[in-house]
Amino acid sequence: DVLPSPDGPLPSVSITEIRQYLRAQDIPFHDGYSCLHTPSLFTGDRGGQLLSANAPYTLFIDKTTGSFLCTATLAEGTWQDFQANVELRHRGVTPVPPASSEEIEEEMRQAREDARCIWERALPLWELLDEKEIKETKALFGISMVTDATLKRFGVRYLRTARSLVFPWFSPQDATLKGLKLMRVERKGDTITYVEETLPRFDSYRNLFGLPLIGRQNTELVLTGWELDALALHQAAGVASLALPRGASSLPPSLLPYLEQFKRITLWLGEDLRSWEAAKLFARKLSLKRCSLVRPGNLQPRPLEALNQGLNVTKILRSALLASHKSIVSFRQLREEVFGELVNTEQVAGIKWARFPELNKLLKGHRRGELTIFTGPTGSGKTTFISEYALDLCTQGVCTLWGSFEINNVRLAKIMLTQFAGRRLEDHLELYDEWADRFEELPLYFMTFHGQQNIKTVIDTMQHAVYMYDITHVVVDNLQFMMGHEHLSVDR
Repeated sequence: DVLPSPDGPLPSVSITEIRQYLRAQDIPFHDGYSCLHTPSLFTGDRGGQLLSANAPYTLFIDKTTGSFLCTATLAEGTWQDFQANVELRHRGVTPVPPASSEEIEEEMRQAREDARCIWERALPLWELLDEKEIKETKALFGISMVTDATLKRFGVRYLRTARSLVFPWFSPQDATLKGLKLMRVERKGDTITYVEETLPRFDSYRNLFGLPLIGRQNTELVLTGWELDALALHQAAGVASLALPRGASSLPPSLLPYLEQFKRITLWLGEDLRSWEAAKLFARKLSLKRCSLVRPGNLQPRPLEALNQGLNVTKILRSALLASHKSIVSFRQLREEVFGELVNTEQVAGIKWARFPELNKLLKGHRRGELTIFTGPTGSGKTTFISEYALDLCTQGVCTLWGSFEINNVRLAKIMLTQFAGRRLEDHLELYDEWADRFEELPLYFMTFHGQQNIKTVIDTMQHAVYMYDITHVVVDNLQFMMGHEHLSVDR
């Protein structure tokens, strides 16, 4: 669900416990970058026999959460699900992949059906009859330099009725269509914005665009934040390239198994400092020792822009900085980064609030790693203001986690939805679904705690959310409720 309401974080499991369990159960495994690789419980001869070390290692266990994914059968589940299936196997029972709810299954089936209908109506760009229309469309999306051969290789089409490019999501197993991303351009004066829509909804959209084109022999990869960048990279440098489903805002852990085969991954997510921060965050998930980062700068714009400007894309890739670092650095190593901060003074100040210019003067913008405390008497509007303040950032793509210990989530979501819609929805109930659909697309999550809580449980939940959803902004309302009133002498 877009706004998950777990009963708290999943019980945490350490990598040591996972390894000990696998050894105790005689399950062979390899140590990968972010996952442990084992033969699948769900393929081949499933009796009560031991798993063979010669079987293909298609089941991946996340080292941080213990969750697993079998890339051969798409069975996935928690560490507890994995243990339950091992027990079934010992009893000679065929393990059963944990099933999603019927509602989710139906929603996914419907999304695939809708995607198929759109896909069949969309045409390859070069099949538009009018040469002028083809040129204008390519110019509108900034892909005049992208060849028809590249568009054909990645299966990109154009939906005339919606004036949108269509990017397919094909299953790496059997090349069936699993979903789509539609992208259109909106112009407001001189500014151009790209508006994206996915089938299924974005929280279920797990497409690594370009994955079916990558062979087993590929060991190097460039990971981008945008489908058009993946096209540009392949065309300009002939490299294996993939685009993340939600750009620089999130790298879902369920995609990590598909990235395990690569010995070297270069992250080139975009041309602003947010992309640079995201690249550093994702490199930690992917394992620092195999990652390199392309630092944004005037001579290193995003890949599509580099292609359009005729820059040497291969040379930019070669200049990528290694993500792994020793504990001590010299100024020589920092020199370029310091220059980048001076050149991008505005961006270094953080993500500006669109509706609070006075707040920008005080705080300069939202920056990762900073703590801001708002104080005021009861009823002075702290919650109302902070929900408005968080919404402002959320609509700009800042992944936000709310912990409201004072008012329940239904009431908080009602306040935020009303602020988001800018009208009293109780007087316009016919508009509720339209605004709720738009609100659902925001990268916004709520913790389900209420009243006084054990601080360790809250911190564990936050850490889980940061790993799973790449949260970069946490709101706690309020500190007094979160900490309870006992042990006031302890400095928390």
